[in-house]
Amino acid sequence: MPEKKLRKKEKYDKRNALNDLSGREWLLLTKSIWISEKNGDDKFAFQHPAPFLINDIRKLIRFFTKENMVVLDPFCGSGTTLVASARENRKGIGIDLNKKYCQMSRKRLQDLKLKKNQQVIYGDSLKKTSEIKGKIDYCVTSPPYHNILRHNGGGLRDAKNKNVRNGSRLGVEYYSNDKRDLGNQAQYKDFLRLLKEVMVEVYKKLREKKYCSIIISDFTVNKKETNASGDVIRLMQDIGFVFEGAVVLVQDNKPLYPFGYPYAYKMNHHHQYILNFKKS
Repeated sequence: MPEKKLRKKEKYDKRNALNDLSGREWLLLTKSIWISEKNGDDKFAFQHPAPFLINDIRKLIRFFTKENMVVLDPFCGSGTTLVASARENRKGIGIDLNKKYCQMSRKRLQDLKLKKNQQVIYGDSLKKTSEIKGKIDYCVTSPPYHNILRHNGGGLRDAKNKNVRNGSRLGVEYYSNDKRDLGNQAQYKDFLRLLKEVMVEVYKKLREKKYCSIIISDFTVNKKETNASGDVIRLMQDIGFVFEGAVVLVQDNKPLYPFGYPYAYKMNHHHQYILNFKKS
């Protein structure tokens, strides 16, 4: 049954100031585990080393905004947030430090005929966020995971086995050579510091009582497993955000690699966390 027809039949509570969902739709999106959903339009994003999927972001946008509200992604990469915003009739703003990815986002929107109300900004999100006119209603983003793409084998792998992820890395090793890039910070503490500085600017632009979602996985730092999600929660709380819980986004179609075999246990990360925060 088409989504719009389904919504017309379901009861909508007029007191709902957060989104346009019925009670049933609201309830389904409060599950603490989501299975990542593919979409045919995701293929374009595999030119980027670490894309996320359109349908996953659409669900977040549907839950945390109403139609015509403003959605910001300060690390917009291949423009998935903008595609999702357009599909949900929201106004999207995407910022990226890499000119190539900005061009990629614009082309993607143009090819899908989704340019209306979607803005791509080239530059440092630390500066460009503060220059946005007016307030934003929601922020959703996935920042670079420190410098892990600088390691050998960074990004999506070329998967020839039908049982593993079929999105191949198309020649992109890492995000940029820019010193301001979160992915180029030599020290993990500097990565966290710079991320915090960007999110401070997001906090200033976000309307009161509105939400911010950060999609991130734990990862290794100097070959040691690091609780990056916990560190991000703490830095967001230091800014003034209230942590509202984490959704486990399962990516069960990713390839398995024998890290540590046959000597030691090393984890294959097959999920990300969607960390949700509210501006109090």
